[in-house]
Amino acid sequence: MTTSPPQPPQNPYPGQPAGYGPPPQQFPQYTQPDQQQPGQYPGQQDQQPGQQQYHGQPYQQPQQPQQQGQFPPGQYPNQPQFGQSFPQQGAQQSFAPQGQMACRFCGGYPAVEATVRGHQGLIILMRFLKLQGPFCRTCGIASVRDMTSKSLWQGWWGVGSSIINPITMLMNIGPMQKFKSLPEPQPGPGRPMNPGKPLFQRPAILMLLAPVAVIALIVFANLNSTEAKANVGACVVNNGTSSSPDVKVVDCTSSEAEYKIVGKIDDSTDDSQCDQFEGAEASYVYEQGSTKYTLCLTPVK
Repeated sequence: MTTSPPQPPQNPYPGQPAGYGPPPQQFPQYTQPDQQQPGQYPGQQDQQPGQQQYHGQPYQQPQQPQQQGQFPPGQYPNQPQFGQSFPQQGAQQSFAPQGQMACRFCGGYPAVEATVRGHQGLIILMRFLKLQGPFCRTCGIASVRDMTSKSLWQGWWGVGSSIINPITMLMNIGPMQKFKSLPEPQPGPGRPMNPGKPLFQRPAILMLLAPVAVIALIVFANLNSTEAKANVGACVVNNGTSSSPDVKVVDCTSSEAEYKIVGKIDDSTDDSQCDQFEGAEASYVYEQGSTKYTLCLTPVK
């Protein structure tokens, strides 16, 4: 005996226009046993849309690759997945109160805008270094100490650098005063810099003695030069030759004394002027750069 399956109503919802209401999948289609649907091969069973059947086991249609610009349901662009955190967009936006600056390095606040400078001398070349803020109190003091300490070691190597380096280090006094006027910072998302020891407790401070030592050597050399000591009445000795003299001032009581200075003519290399000095029998002319003079000499008896 063959039975006819129940047919779904044409419009199960009264008052609704045709085509509205529950989706058609709510009413499954039935077929007679051993009755083929149009376009169906023998032995092929009914298939739901999007589902295939092979050897009695359902085969799921492979999932289409996700195209660019499409996102899984319920997920928005740039939304982190479960277990992930949002990327930090900067300590200033996330932690500092509105209207206050946050430290560029640790995110603490309050902070102040400043520029810390350093210098490197490379004999012929030179480098100007700078580190821009905003800085909190801790990171600002640490930056000044670090940059100044490096300048003390690296900033003197060169004639121009030996002049510019002290000026560069003095320019950090203003930012240092700004940092010291700030209160202790509120912690931010990052780790603040380590201020370390004060400059006067670091070995680099000894490099301040380098320019002082150089200046002292120059002064000492000038004070002990022949020009400074070669005055009238002093005695000299020539350790060189007549064509290439090497005149040094010695004690007149020394056995090395050869000549005694009876006259000195500054800013002149004309030894004929020694005739005006009584007893002058020899002369010594010195000229180097802008320095020149003539010594009128008489033999030591």
